[in-house]
Amino acid sequence: MITALRAEQQIEAAHSAFTASQDVAPEVRASWLEAIAVAFEDHADELIALAQSETHLGEHRLSGELRRTVFQLRLYISEILAGENLDATIDHADGAWGMGPRPDIRRVNIPLGVVGVFGASNFPFAFSVLGGDTASALAAGCAVVHKIHDGHPELGLRMGEVAIEALRTAGAPEHLLSTVTGRDAAEALVDHPLTRAVGFTGSTGGGRALLDRIAARDRPIPFYGELGSINPVFATERAWALRGDEILTAYAQSFTMGMGQFCTKPGLLFAPTDREQVARVMGTQVAQGQRTPLLSAKLRAGFDAALEKMCATDGIEVVVAGDSAESPAPTVLLTTAAFVRADPAILEREMFGPATLVICYEPGEDLADLAALLDGQLTASVQAQAEEDIDPLLAVLREKSGRVLWNEWPTGVTVSYAQHHGGPYPATTAERTTSVGPAAIARFMRPVAFQGFPPAHLPLALQDENPWRISRRVDGHWQHHDHGAGSHS
Repeated sequence: MITALRAEQQIEAAHSAFTASQDVAPEVRASWLEAIAVAFEDHADELIALAQSETHLGEHRLSGELRRTVFQLRLYISEILAGENLDATIDHADGAWGMGPRPDIRRVNIPLGVVGVFGASNFPFAFSVLGGDTASALAAGCAVVHKIHDGHPELGLRMGEVAIEALRTAGAPEHLLSTVTGRDAAEALVDHPLTRAVGFTGSTGGGRALLDRIAARDRPIPFYGELGSINPVFATERAWALRGDEILTAYAQSFTMGMGQFCTKPGLLFAPTDREQVARVMGTQVAQGQRTPLLSAKLRAGFDAALEKMCATDGIEVVVAGDSAESPAPTVLLTTAAFVRADPAILEREMFGPATLVICYEPGEDLADLAALLDGQLTASVQAQAEEDIDPLLAVLREKSGRVLWNEWPTGVTVSYAQHHGGPYPATTAERTTSVGPAAIARFMRPVAFQGFPPAHLPLALQDENPWRISRRVDGHWQHHDHGAGSHS
């Protein structure tokens, strides 16, 4: 374990690395990320084997996750080279400006500084040492101190070693990335005055504790926490009449994927169904699924406790019974819309593992009214037909979630430009931001405007000659630049 004193020394070293590197050219920063991507590819077999030994996850799942991690790094590289993360904006002096003469004013995003990142247990690559938070913070120009999750400590340490060596070989400043372990180091990381932001993926309890601790700092800082989500699915009466069994089958496949240990696992299904149909279709489907142990003993204990509490609740019945095996069979629970209307808190009981709750509603019930009972979510899904008017339901779901899906399933979060992996509290603590995709980089930057500066004293991103050859908005018009191929308007 890393002591608080040692963690403080690492944070100070990280700040020095940030100071030395915050203004490097896009090509240089991109080369550092590319070095990490190449190193992970070169060490893939070793890292996957380590992950298998600590997480019970299979080689196919882990190789795909590592591939995703490398892809994300390279997608961020393209953003850096294009300058999209900088959002460079230039307004030249204009004596005829509509509200009166305008001075020369130019704005660019700059990195925040040292970022503390807390890794997740359920994605040992994609949300770990070089997961979305670390990758986007490095892409922004920050230094990162990563708190390794105790669910896969040896993998975390080795990933850190591989990435740090890659950065060293590529010429990056020492301590641009470092890792810590243990509670004392975690607390020091949150409390240190040089820490300028924190990223977290984990439980609601753990995230709330960090949020409260950060709020108690003399100088509050941004906290980008992903805390928990139940990810409801709403099936309309029309869709159910046409393909109810099909929906149940696909839902069962989704909630049991990865043994229900995805942050986007659908945990609630609102449907005009009954016990017999749920038992018949989902019982058959879950019996066919592959079973593995859960990721850790701690996670298993939390799942067992949450499931036991749900099963013991009057008004909820077990339709498909699981078991207490090392690789537990999935559990399907059932209740009614009337019951959850009387006790909406039931809808926020997350069972992080292979269990789900089906809510049976009566014909003619208002789905928008049921959706209004929910708290903030990462995702909300609708199973409906194109000819149906579901605008009232969608109006509620877009207020409750960060991603709304039509006749698709939420498990699986693609890394792309339009992706939004976030949502209203308690899904996240910063609903305007995403932790996946290039837009995630903006979390770790802030804008600064420069007014009336002589050209030689402007940041390179804002000089008229555009020495970095990046895309910019000049006098209201975007000037996009194909890096290395000349600019165009």
